[in-house]
Amino acid sequence: MGKHSRAARVRARSLVAAAVLVVLGGFGVAGTAQADDGLVEGTPCTEDVRACVDLGAKRAWLIDDGAVVRGPVQISPGGPGHETPKGEFRVEWKDTNHRSVEYEGAPMPFAVFFAEGGIAFHEGSLRGPSKGCVRLGHDDAVEFYNFLEVGDAVEVH
Repeated sequence: MGKHSRAARVRARSLVAAAVLVVLGGFGVAGTAQADDGLVEGTPCTEDVRACVDLGAKRAWLIDDGAVVRGPVQISPGGPGHETPKGEFRVEWKDTNHRSVEYEGAPMPFAVFFAEGGIAFHEGSLRGPSKGCVRLGHDDAVEFYNFLEVGDAVEVH
């Protein structure tokens, strides 16, 4: 066997390998979010939501037409005994200068309520757990408030 036949075999194998990668490339890798699996890339949420929360990673995103428009942003979710509920929700109402009825008038600026029991996205400290809400830094709270509308879908994982 000469040099040319060995080189030809190597080229042929490379072309086959490249073709396999092209064909398999659309299937994605287990554990990663691909557009074709119904999840928004880089998030644990489906394409039809407007807000996505990953409690374990303490991150949230705003999503428009299946694409991230803000995030991931840092959050402070509920702690032991006051866990932020997981599931699919809808924005119920909003209040720019809300004060908690349950927690002695605690300020909840830029509150976007999405779950029973007064659970909302709102501005607050990121240093410790909340009483069940999803606290955001000031700029992120303003963006979530301005972006989300009553009826928008929210997923919490």
